[in-house]
Amino acid sequence: MAETTASRPGRMTKAAAIAQAACEVFGRDGYARAAVDAIAAEAGASTRTLYNHFPGGKEELFREVVRWSSGQVRDAQIALLRRHLDAGRPPRPADLGRDLLALARAWYALLKDFRGHFALVRHIYAEAGHVPAELLDAWQEAGPRAVARETAAAMAVLEEHGLIDAHGDPAQAAAHFIALTSTDTALRSYWGVVPLPEEEADRLTSAGVRAFLRAYGRAG
Repeated sequence: MAETTASRPGRMTKAAAIAQAACEVFGRDGYARAAVDAIAAEAGASTRTLYNHFPGGKEELFREVVRWSSGQVRDAQIALLRRHLDAGRPPRPADLGRDLLALARAWYALLKDFRGHFALVRHIYAEAGHVPAELLDAWQEAGPRAVARETAAAMAVLEEHGLIDAHGDPAQAAAHFIALTSTDTALRSYWGVVPLPEEEADRLTSAGVRAFLRAYGRAG
């Protein structure tokens, strides 16, 4: 995970173990309460070893873990976006709602697939006032902003093909789609910590897609 360990396989293994332990501890305790010695103990390493790999201590570990886990989730979200809204093969008008709903459902499923990451996200929102601003920015840039840009590009393609009316602002349309289809399920499931019954998750995502199409769909 850390570039400084890349040239030494043995050190990479220990650094990866420390980073994985940090992900567990941050997801469990949050940033403010997480202790370096607890992370070291979780990794089966000494505090000295931890600082050898991550001289910046807790702040450096948090930055690396958030960037790494955000990158994994970002890549998964973008892959699903491209699968369900292929820019080279836009859906037929009659299939747009179906494809948007499939995307929303697939994104919701990622809450379960990446529980460790979303446990971190839950703590980030709860402790935003205690997390250094540069770490918040690093998280946003590594994950949510990249996904938002890709979604905006997809909305622009849908508008070009006459499938939606983005009112000249595909980025805003993307933000509304993400909010309408993801926010309720994330909040009600506590970012996947307490998974929703399948029928409830489907109801919420379906309602979000319907609301999006009422705002941005083209009549007829």
